Amino acid sequence: MGNTSSFPANATAPTQASERERMAPQKPPEPEKLTAKDYKERGNRYYQAQRYEDAVTAYSTAIVRDNTEATYFTNRALCHLQLKHWEDAESDCRRALELDSKNVKANYLLGKVCTHFGYYDEAIKVLTRANEYALNQKISFGDDITLMLRQARRERFKIEEDKRLTQEIELQSYLNRLVDDDVDKAVENLEKSGNVSGEELQQKQDQIRNQGYKNKEMLNNLFSQVDKRRQKREIPDYLCGKISFELLKDPVITPSGITYDRSDIKEHLHRVGHFDPITRIPLTVDQLIPNLAMKEVLDIFISENEWALDA
Repeated sequence: MGNTSSFPANATAPTQASERERMAPQKPPEPEKLTAKDYKERGNRYYQAQRYEDAVTAYSTAIVRDNTEATYFTNRALCHLQLKHWEDAESDCRRALELDSKNVKANYLLGKVCTHFGYYDEAIKVLTRANEYALNQKISFGDDITLMLRQARRERFKIEEDKRLTQEIELQSYLNRLVDDDVDKAVENLEKSGNVSGEELQQKQDQIRNQGYKNKEMLNNLFSQVDKRRQKREIPDYLCGKISFELLKDPVITPSGITYDRSDIKEHLHRVGHFDPITRIPLTVDQLIPNLAMKEVLDIFISENEWALDA
């Protein structure tokens, strides 16, 4: 008999296993595994598109893949700030600083968070560090750091002024009570003495009370004058140094037109480099010129506000 098989002589019949493999759905090819950096870049794109929640998710995935990179934490902290998630932003900033204590962005963002929470002492400390590290690392943040530092200083000053005002009011009330008590005792002693009576007693009592009234009036006028001076206790930004943020003492101007305190700019030139810290233009000590106009304004301000020397 001839070969009745329908397959060519050189072919083999398919087995059950090979048939199942042919009929089974094919798996899609696995996508290339994304790295932490890939997710960071994805987060950056989301942030630029103002999709802050998505950016947080992307940065969080980057952190899962690599939790040793401070940048991932500062990027996520920035998103939290945009979303007003202050506690989360603080946590990310502190984690970034554990990884890199000289990270300018982490110090700056933590300063913003601390200012929001009213932790002004810590805000001033970390913002001062941020400014110093930015200068040392030649990283430009524009005026962002200096403006935030001044805000923190101003808010702390307001808190201190409120405390001072409360203490002054309490002292004023206490001294007024002392005057009243003194008047009452004097009147009582006069009555007990028995040396005077009738109309004469009334006259002497009136004299004591009138003197007490005058004493209180003088006392309250004195506090009123102090209060008027206190209300003016704020140092204008233009009288503060661009590096130390303290009241200028010996103002000098650079060829770029920026005014610094002489000691601050000389220290910067010696320790950091020979360039203007704001404009980044090359600068040497011999190019510093006394700012006589600013010195005159400064002297007038100090003469009218001596408290500024201790601020």
